[in-house]
Amino acid sequence: MFEVIAEPNRRAILSLLVASQQSVGSIERQLGMPQPTVSKHLRVLREAGFVESRVDAQRRVYRLKPEPFREVDDWLDQFRRFWSTHLDALERHLDNMDRSTQIPEMEEEEDR
Repeated sequence: MFEVIAEPNRRAILSLLVASQQSVGSIERQLGMPQPTVSKHLRVLREAGFVESRVDAQRRVYRLKPEPFREVDDWLDQFRRFWSTHLDALERHLDNMDRSTQIPEMEEEEDR
């Protein structure tokens, strides 16, 4: 799963599809990629379950599928909790530093 989304062109395609469903031609134009390259990346994304397609007249339209992103989000949640805990500790430390440096400054102002 992460190998699929690690590739920069595929991430760019996914970013376009977040806003709305897109045809292959539309993705080509927006990203400046040749049609065979776009089709190759879309095939990889489709096989991995990140996108699905439907035929609309003469074109194929792609859209995101939410399930794999939920799976990635669930996996990342453990790291969010890890960073949240560490960032909270850093915030407390910085608050304590602010308090300890404010006291001498106040005393200097009082002496003036």
